Amino acid sequence: MSAIEFVPWGKISRLNRDIVVTEKIDGTNAAILITPLDQVDHIQHHDGRHELFEPDAQKVIASIADAEGRVFLVFAQSRTRFITPDADNFGFAKWVEANAEGLVAALGEGRHFGEWWGQGIQRGYGLKEKCFSLFNTSRWKDTQFEVPGLSAVPVLYWGPQSEERIKTALAVLDAHGSPAAARLGSFKQPAEGIVIWHTAGRTFSKVTLLNDEIPKGLAG
Repeated sequence: MSAIEFVPWGKISRLNRDIVVTEKIDGTNAAILITPLDQVDHIQHHDGRHELFEPDAQKVIASIADAEGRVFLVFAQSRTRFITPDADNFGFAKWVEANAEGLVAALGEGRHFGEWWGQGIQRGYGLKEKCFSLFNTSRWKDTQFEVPGLSAVPVLYWGPQSEERIKTALAVLDAHGSPAAARLGSFKQPAEGIVIWHTAGRTFSKVTLLNDEIPKGLAG
């Protein structure tokens, strides 16, 4: 019989610390995983070529070498699974495949989460194209990407915890529509709501403009 594990009560973060309020875009959750080949331990080598063991090999979108010759494997995922151009989610994997070299150069190693949105996805925002907006605004908010369709989600407020600032952000969205769509030329498309990142607690919360009091899936 194993010993009973001691589990301490975790530290409690301070409520009155900075928050980041961003637009909640109505699309589909997605992510790009960029990982160095030399950090993958389930590879077989054959005649100078590298091959991943199945089923991981089927998930690879692209294999890209950077300027120093280091090879990176590129993957795409939806909220629930890895996706490929042949088993896609609203064309996200196809977009990753088409822009793999630029994405490796722009984003680098890591798992980069964001929202895939635009034409044909949820409300669509009146767009004729699809876009990928990164969630990590502390890293990407001021970056101008060369990859078409790549940006960060719009930041509405960044500063001390403030209920008044949260209400103001919602009021601005309600009055002026989606800033993410507006900067692409689709002016005053209705916004969905906001996402609040608490920097000390490292937690996300969301508030929607419509039916916020109703659990997801029950709103009419």
